[in-house]
Amino acid sequence: MRVGLEVYQEGSEDRAVFRVVGDVDLSTAPLLRDRLQEITTNTKAVVIDLSEVAFLDSTGLSVLVATWNRFCATEDHGSFRLVVSRRSIQRVFDVTGLSDVFEVFPTLEEAIKG
Repeated sequence: MRVGLEVYQEGSEDRAVFRVVGDVDLSTAPLLRDRLQEITTNTKAVVIDLSEVAFLDSTGLSVLVATWNRFCATEDHGSFRLVVSRRSIQRVFDVTGLSDVFEVFPTLEEAIKG
């Protein structure tokens, strides 16, 4: 059975870039959560690239919010950015008000530059 999600991590010791491909829903959100648990306290910048995500439901949003809360819990936390290039995914963030919470960029290059 093919899982409808793939998560790739790259970056350096202090910067983590996660590229998410597929659908993030009830059945695949645990995989995303597990992969994002790899963010360490030494990480100063997190970029989650959702440009290849075709579908994102409330379960996926919950994973992103929980990860953001965990990462931003320390006083000296760094940047936490999302890449959203699909209008349908951006709309999910807009409707829920989360586009005011997250730093959202249209391209990976812009998210890395800040």
